[in-house]
This record gives sequence, structure tokens and C-alpha cells, in this order.
Amino acid sequence: MTQTLPQESMNIVFVGHVDHGKSTIVGRLLADTNSLPKGKLEALQADCARRGVPFEYAYLIDALKDERTQNITIDTARIFFKSKLREYLILDAPGHIEFIKNMVTGASHAEAAVLVIDAHEGVQENSRRHGYLLGMLGINQVVVAINKMDLVGYDQAVFEAVKKEYSAFLQTIGITPAAYIPLSGREGDGVASHSPAMPWYTGKTLLEALDAFEKHKPLVDRPLRMPVQDVYKFSEDGDQRRIVAGTLSSGTMRPGDALVAYPSGKRTHVAELVTFNQSSLSQAEAGEAIGFTMQEQIYLRRGEVICHPDEPAPEVSTRLRTSLFWIGEQPLQMGKDYLLKVGTAKENVRVEAIHHVLDAATYDLLESSDEVSRHMAGEVTLRARHPIAFDVGTQLPETSRFVLVDGYEIAGGGRILEALPDEDMHLRQEVYQRDQKWVQGILTAGQRAQRFNQQPALIIITGEKGMGRKRLAAHLEQHLFTEGSLVYYLGIGSVIHGVNFDLTNRSKPEEWAEHVRRFAEVCHLLLDTGLILIVTAIELTSADVKILKTIINTEIIQTIWLGDKITTDLVPDIHLRLNEDEETQLARIKAGIEAAGVVNGAHEIP
Repeated sequence: MTQTLPQESMNIVFVGHVDHGKSTIVGRLLADTNSLPKGKLEALQADCARRGVPFEYAYLIDALKDERTQNITIDTARIFFKSKLREYLILDAPGHIEFIKNMVTGASHAEAAVLVIDAHEGVQENSRRHGYLLGMLGINQVVVAINKMDLVGYDQAVFEAVKKEYSAFLQTIGITPAAYIPLSGREGDGVASHSPAMPWYTGKTLLEALDAFEKHKPLVDRPLRMPVQDVYKFSEDGDQRRIVAGTLSSGTMRPGDALVAYPSGKRTHVAELVTFNQSSLSQAEAGEAIGFTMQEQIYLRRGEVICHPDEPAPEVSTRLRTSLFWIGEQPLQMGKDYLLKVGTAKENVRVEAIHHVLDAATYDLLESSDEVSRHMAGEVTLRARHPIAFDVGTQLPETSRFVLVDGYEIAGGGRILEALPDEDMHLRQEVYQRDQKWVQGILTAGQRAQRFNQQPALIIITGEKGMGRKRLAAHLEQHLFTEGSLVYYLGIGSVIHGVNFDLTNRSKPEEWAEHVRRFAEVCHLLLDTGLILIVTAIELTSADVKILKTIINTEIIQTIWLGDKITTDLVPDIHLRLNEDEETQLARIKAGIEAAGVVNGAHEIP
């Protein structure tokens, strides 16, 4: 008995200006390839006759009532059909300008595109917009279908004129179509068979052009990417597992696999793979929603990206050069803050630079602009408040495409083109390398936390000189020690005059940054033992604390400013004023670390 192998499948989006005939072409394609359910065509023809309206092949897929009434596609219709080569999922995207958001949503799931242009009307504004959007989404396999050739008498000169105009436009955005195909969706010319009405055209039919598209490499064969959706802890019936949940957007995962999470750089191994109703999976693949437990307990946040350390890593930065399309009611503006969503990460970003703006209707390129108006495109640099893990290019779409939210509405989206350097990029690379080479003992952080009944934490006391920082730190150390905590006080001066003795000029900004970097590495070593570490330094800035947070592998860092006036740009977690007595100050600090889960029964990994 011969076993029939399953056909490969491909997602293709049909786009184009409103009324240029996308839905009609798709409907005709279904009819001419015998892909319709039995009786579907006849039933729709009878329905049209009963209502006294002409039959349109678009009615085969325009299923929404509003679409049938207005003769426009509102949402992205999903249609399945087969050729002799493969199975297809056709995404018939809306062409009307008000539904560009829907078009982008549909196109983002496609591997190839058919861009439809009306031979009679010629290239229109959405023909250009949609072409640009395909390029922005990284869809480089494109066929241009010049439709309604019957309305221009199947004139070759008209076809060539449209082809010439649109080719010139696509060249400017780096798209070279696989073919330009003259056809008539209504009459069926050139859709699934060659037309005697166009003997001058000897190229592929639309169906042949679809079959000529190359199938993308399966996501399962690409590097592992699992954006963390959430971390769950179940304590009933003695279940102590901490389950990291998410969907594999690419790659595979197996028990025992080494993992690294970005942007934190933390490392662990898979203990067990589980799903909602099944445990002990042997493997998870791209597209599967799974959970995993960890051999080494580490703290992970939503938005981190789980990867294999021996595969290409994602980019990590706070600065992203992007190509975006704007659909917001208000223009995207220089210096304004928005919410960026990429993968499962949500991060506040600010528009740092608008490099150029493209009017996708006229293709006028504005080299100098401080805003991107609605239905226009641009190349924009965004700066995030915290580092984000992402990919560039088109091979890993889940972690390279993004949307921007303005208020409560999705106002734009696009593709990340490049990770730009930021102030801490070299520090992150040093930390990743340090953690990769870290010599790990048998004891885990969780075991230490359970033994000491506390979490490792860094308490930073800063402020102006002469405010009593050292006295407060010493008394806090004594207070926590008396209550049973494992605690240590370290002043930055102890490091400056010891480990940092070779750094002689602390007034130079670059040398002070190196002081802070070394101080942070010393703190990292002490915190790895499970200590609560108290440190003091004069007038730390937000840049200083940023260095500490980049280098130190702990989730609990409390900043405390002592003194009535904050004299740097630091925004502390606790501000202690001089009119408070020491007992009150100590109580406020202790309340803060208790709320953060450092002491008082917080021996579980957060």
C-alpha cells in the first residue's frame, strides 16, 4: 500500500487598492481549481438571482454581512485551497484605507504576497502603501497581478505601462516581483489557465506563479525563541514547581536543554516540559504553548526571551532603529513616549530620531521631519527605558516585528532593522561572558535562600556628604543581624582604596564609571553567597545605579536617599529626611525590604 505524503502548506496574502478585484481573483481561483464545497457556487448564484443583484466571484469569500452589502472586504478572510503542488491558506486583506490595520495583521502571517492593481485605474495610493507595507514586514516574495484586463480590451500597452510605473516604485523599496501577470478575475483569463485573449503574454498564470514561490525554512529548524508569558507557582498538595510558560515562536526544546534568558542573561536547564493537561513531554516545537520547570531556580520576568546558548543570540539594547507604518489618529512625534510591544515584552519607549518620512501614496521622501502622520511610513529610532531582547531581519518574525500603542490604541507597527549601541551595551556583553564562564558549585541560590530564610538583596544608601549614611548603614546591619539575617555592610570607599587602588583620578567620568563597575562586581560576588548587602556611597546618580543593576544578578535592589534634598537625578525607592529619628528610618527601610520579599518567610525564589 502506497502512503500518501502530506503536502506542504503556504500562507499567501492578497493585497491592493479597494475595488481592484482581490476578492474576485481569489474567488475565481477557488472556482477554477475545483476547491469549493459541492454546491457552493450554485447556491450563491441562486442567492444573487433571488436578490436581483449580479453574481460576483468575490461573494464566495466575503462572508460578512457588511461586506456583502458594501462590496468591500472589512476583515482578513482566510481561504484554503489546494494545487497539485501544495496546500494554501490565502489571506484576503482589506484594501480600503480605513482598514489598513487589518491588512497589516493579515499580511504579518504570510510568506508571500499577490499585489493586485486594476489595469483600468492604474497604480493608486494604496497600491503604493501596500507595497511599502509588504517590504516593511519583510515579505519579499511578491507577484503583481494586473487585473481587469477585459476592461481595457486586453491591451498589452496598458499592461506594460502599469508594469513600468509600479516597477519603478518597488525598486525604490527593494522589492523585485517574481512576475507581473495580466489577468481578468471576472472572466478567468490568466488565473488558472492561459487566455487566448492575450496571446502576447507567455509567462506564468497566477496559479503557476503561486506554485513557484519558495517555501520558507520551517520555524522549528531556526534558533530557539520562547518569549516568557508568565511564571506560575502551584503550592497545593505540596507542589513546589515553578513553571515558566510561553509559546515557542521558533526552534525546539527538550528536557535537559541548557537555556539562557535575554535581556537578563540568566542561565538554567530544563528540568521538565509540561502542558496544561500533560506532563513529562519529550520535546516541544515551534508553535506549541508549553511550560517548563528549571533545574537551577532563576528569577524570570514576562517579556524575557528564552534561547539556547549555543545558537545565535537575539540582540539586546535600549535603542532600536525601526521601519514603521503609522495609523494613529495623532501623528507620531519626536520626543513623545509610546508603549512598544514585541513578543511578550511591553516597554515604554521614546522617539529619539525620525530619520526620514515616506508618503506611501505619493512616495515623497521627507529627509527632515519631526513627525510621522497617519498612513505614512518612516524610519525611526526608539529608545526604551530598559533593555529589550529582539531579533532583526525577517527570519524570526515574532521577535523582530512590533506594534506601538498610543494611549489605549494600536497606532503603528513595523520591523526592527538594527540594534543601535547604548551606554551599557559593553557592560551587558561583559556580564553575559562572565555568567557563561561562571564556575557553579553544587549549592543553588534556592537552597541558600531556604537555609538563611532570606533573599539576597542590595540596599544602597546614598545622599550628600555629612548626612550620616555610614552610621545609618552600620545600625541597619546591626538591626538585621540581631533579628537573624545574614547581612554585611560595605562602603564604596573600602573598594576604592582596595580593589580600585590603581584608579587614581576619580574626577574623570570614565574613571568613576570604572570605579562603580568594579564595585558592582564585588557586590555581585557577595550577593551570590545569599547575603543581604548594605552599601553606601556619596550622591549616586541614576547612571551609577544603572551600572549596578546591569552587573548585579539580583532582582531586589533598594535605593535609599538620606537627606532633605535630592541633589542628583536619582529617583530613590525610599527618601529618608533628616527630621525623622533613626528608629523611624530603620523601620521604613525594614518595611521596604519586607514588602520586596527579602526577609520574614520569603525563602522561596520570587
